[in-house]
Amino acid sequence: MNLFNVYPLFNINPVKAQGSFLWDDKGQKYLDFYGGHAVISIGHNHPHYQTQLKNQLDKISFYSNSVQNELQTELADKLGKLSDLEDYNLFLCNSGAEANENALKLASFHNGKSKVLYFSGSFHGRTSAAVSVTDNPKIVAPVNYDERFIKSKWNNIEQLETVFENQGSEISSVIIEGIQGVGGIMIPTVEFLTKIKELCEKYGAVLILDEVQSGYGRSGYFFAHQEFGIEADIITTAKGMGNGFPIGGVLIHPKFQASNGLLGTTFGGNHLACVAAIAVLDVMKDENLIENAQEMGEYIENEMKDFPHIKTIRRKGLMIGIELDRDCSEVRNSLLYNHHIFTGNSNDKAVLRILPALNIKKEETDLFIGALKTVLENL
Repeated sequence: MNLFNVYPLFNINPVKAQGSFLWDDKGQKYLDFYGGHAVISIGHNHPHYQTQLKNQLDKISFYSNSVQNELQTELADKLGKLSDLEDYNLFLCNSGAEANENALKLASFHNGKSKVLYFSGSFHGRTSAAVSVTDNPKIVAPVNYDERFIKSKWNNIEQLETVFENQGSEISSVIIEGIQGVGGIMIPTVEFLTKIKELCEKYGAVLILDEVQSGYGRSGYFFAHQEFGIEADIITTAKGMGNGFPIGGVLIHPKFQASNGLLGTTFGGNHLACVAAIAVLDVMKDENLIENAQEMGEYIENEMKDFPHIKTIRRKGLMIGIELDRDCSEVRNSLLYNHHIFTGNSNDKAVLRILPALNIKKEETDLFIGALKTVLENL
């Protein structure tokens, strides 16, 4: 049997990782400035993370959600405290797409409406409803397309108001990323988010903040939208939540009522996943990683802002988009193959996406900054 060939792969096979570095099967060392799409939040193989997972393997690794699991309670308690959302409730699942599916479903259960408003440039996942609110026709199969999903322009208040005026009574929810990741690190304005919140309240729609990539300290706030003082009805999270262990979560405002069977999952919130997520929160708190994301992000931007071929830098914390005056693929490939540094791209071909671990150190950022300067000066 062969693998189903859907991924364009770099000819690199990592076999070892530690902190912000990877090693391939030939012994070559790489600086990881992408974290596998913002998944590696506390660095590869953090000692506390490793210890907690190994200890849990000696106890129990899985049982279904038909029994008590005190690790889920501990995770919810610590997440509530660190995010300052202690009044919210937590539903645990396995991925960002699954979190968004459950958020959309819960919103529709709540108000009995079926239409969903999403925005240009968005990416919310590849599963059924999640891909229907993702702005990429290439990955939306005919079975996923439905006129109930309405697209509006990013940061365009006028069109937003028009959509609500025409269809507001039918809109169940509005889903928006705290910061668009795949879209090219696009940051919503406070005016745009405020207007969305206002219209949701006016028309009885649910505001869903997708913080799958922009959450968990990535932006320099626990969730990116918290910078603007916006209260979301539902928040979805995943990626950095488990530092590589598959886990997702739906944070649910207390106005939503739970009932038996309303939502469900086989693997979500299993013992190993919870231990991984608890370890991440412990490290984030003990090592002040949200503050480090703010400081290191500002340092990186200041050091590279005058480099040639950079048109703009879009950044919150350590979620960084470097817009070049050309397709970024040549720069990305040179960083990878000549300087051995992993970076990312986006749907905007000119944007180089930077998503290092939140505990990145200054000397490691200097390796990236120096390499980027060399590559850009030699274009």
